Amino acid sequence: MASDLSGYFDVASTAPLHPVARQALTAALDEGWADPARLYRSGRQARMLLDAARETVAEAIGARADEVAFTTSGTQAVQLGMLGALRGRRRVGRHLLHSAVEHSCVLHTADRHRAEGGEVDVVPVDRGGRVRVEAFTARPDTALAVLQSANHEVGTVQPVAEVAERCGGVPLLVDAAQSVGRLPVPAGWSLLTASAHKWGGPAGVGVLAVRKGVRFASALPADEREGGRVPGYVNVPAIVAAAASLRAVRAEAEAENARLHALVERIRARVPRLVPEVEVVGDPVRRLPHLVTFSCLYVDGEVLLSELDRAGFAVSSGSSCTASTLTPSHVLAAMGVLTEGNVRVSLPYGAPESAVDRFLTVLPELVAQVRAPLGLDLPAPAPAERELVIDALGKRCPLPVIELAKRIGEVPPGGLVVVLSDDEAARLDIPAWCEMRGEEYAGHAPAADYGADRGVAYLVRRRP
Repeated sequence: MASDLSGYFDVASTAPLHPVARQALTAALDEGWADPARLYRSGRQARMLLDAARETVAEAIGARADEVAFTTSGTQAVQLGMLGALRGRRRVGRHLLHSAVEHSCVLHTADRHRAEGGEVDVVPVDRGGRVRVEAFTARPDTALAVLQSANHEVGTVQPVAEVAERCGGVPLLVDAAQSVGRLPVPAGWSLLTASAHKWGGPAGVGVLAVRKGVRFASALPADEREGGRVPGYVNVPAIVAAAASLRAVRAEAEAENARLHALVERIRARVPRLVPEVEVVGDPVRRLPHLVTFSCLYVDGEVLLSELDRAGFAVSSGSSCTASTLTPSHVLAAMGVLTEGNVRVSLPYGAPESAVDRFLTVLPELVAQVRAPLGLDLPAPAPAERELVIDALGKRCPLPVIELAKRIGEVPPGGLVVVLSDDEAARLDIPAWCEMRGEEYAGHAPAADYGADRGVAYLVRRRP
């Protein structure tokens, strides 16, 4: 990542263009500029590039190439997918199900469906933002169910496969904009949408996949392009760049996810210790590896964002699509958590560790500065109740692992155990123990973060 983007922490809104996307776009502008529907040489060349890109995207999401259509955005993909499925199944009924924490494009489309005489039920979520599977109940007249793969504001990963099974034969549209390229695509979807600029592709490319056998009737006039699902001329160079960057980020995902997970875990652990009256929101375990949201009492989120921007950090507050309004985030409201003073940090691939450390240094100062005019006498942050620190400094392996095994039961499911160790073997033994025992290895951080003068802090999350 370029040095001037080292403080860019808002890839949940849009990611910087991946270098591979830039290279592919430049090449495709020369080779794929013609109309892919034409039979002359340049048209055939553009068609070959478009077909190859479609195959790449289809393989990435577990679909057939002829099930994949390209749109101009993720929002358009969701709206066309919902409207097409609802229209295609109108003889079944006009009942729509969606979770309370979907992207606003789902809510707006549901509002239109309701205004046109359809019926809509909204499924609640728990305090971590995870949908209540038992409440996702289809009816005989349910035409469509909608569930995101992972939440765009708090990062909670949804139980898509469980919901799909519960819905039976009702088609499930999965908005996978935040997870495609980072996590495996969940099983059970009937329609799937994604957005290239979320994974480092160019803006202006969305994906709409519709499984064979799903009744679908476009809500727009007929068009011969993109299987009749998306009208208009396709941007072949941008689609080629999107596919190339998707292939690249998938190749990097496993290693980079582990690194970003550790950095996010550091933020999740340290912010409550550094800043008084703060709540870290979202599921602590079942979450995207690169995203964390926390809310600060007595702080205007927009003011704090402006101060962080002056300090060189680009983060967001509330939903990226509603942050310019005065309406509280519908996601945080549905979760029943603090909606004021919320900050969403979403780290890009290549985010430097030093930038995260600087963020953690700057944040407490800026929050205190924003709160200062209020004259509040706030207590110092209390230690996290769900965190246990094991001091194994000076002890050789397997002693640090033995201490971990003996004491992990002292934290509740989802709680964090921090093992401080200066034995190099712990770097291998602790992750290996987690793999064997089914616990989550959440990475490592400097032991200095936990008050030690040497060593490394190994982070282990107890699984439910």
